[in-house]
Amino acid sequence: MPNSQPTKRSGYAIHTLTASGAVMGMLALQSIFNGEVRGALIWLLASQILDGLDGPVARRFDVVVSAPRIDGHVLDLVVDYVTCVVVPIAFMIHFKMLPAHYEIALAGLTFLFSALWFSRTDLETEDSWFNGFPAAWNLAVPTLYVAHATPTQVAVVIFVLSISQLTTFQFPHIVKAEWMRKVTLPFGILYLFDIAYISVTYSDVEGIQLNAITGGILFGFPLYAFIIGTIRTLRIRASEKSESLVQA
Repeated sequence: MPNSQPTKRSGYAIHTLTASGAVMGMLALQSIFNGEVRGALIWLLASQILDGLDGPVARRFDVVVSAPRIDGHVLDLVVDYVTCVVVPIAFMIHFKMLPAHYEIALAGLTFLFSALWFSRTDLETEDSWFNGFPAAWNLAVPTLYVAHATPTQVAVVIFVLSISQLTTFQFPHIVKAEWMRKVTLPFGILYLFDIAYISVTYSDVEGIQLNAITGGILFGFPLYAFIIGTIRTLRIRASEKSESLVQA
């Protein structure tokens, strides 16, 4: 009994830490409205790092037991929708990344399909792969921005990724997906460090200057994720087809 109160406090402190991601989203929005690209990129990255850390910490302290009045899963989804969807879309619109005549339609499509994805009952497989693009717009949008993608290129990528959110195309969880984890985890961390470096060194005068290393990592990881996702998806389809033939 004497130890129950500290455990309870720890649990709610961890939930508060998770909820602070929404505050980071607000600060990112403030940077966007002020036209501060560097600040917006940094706050988006900070929220992504927090999102990666709070889950293991919550499991370590078993917040389901120590802080039962708050549903950590629902809280995480709420914060993620703010930082992974609302803020990146605001970034795209404010910094004119989308075609002028279609920006509202594309933004609306992204909001709609992301809301549907967050509501999926099969959002994640048992072995930690996502069904459909996991609404990681907080990574996709900064990548497109620092890559100097044209509005047309951005529109195509946004449309394809939005549609994929309603499919079962497999995307790896950077930390938890077991298959290819020895490559995915270090490559994913390197990718995050790359975006962090590019964000911190952003200049309002010179903008973003990519070199062979930063550019290679920036384009390499999304390509890698797409390739292993395609292989994984094709394997699942082939397995399902074989099972259906056996049952027939």
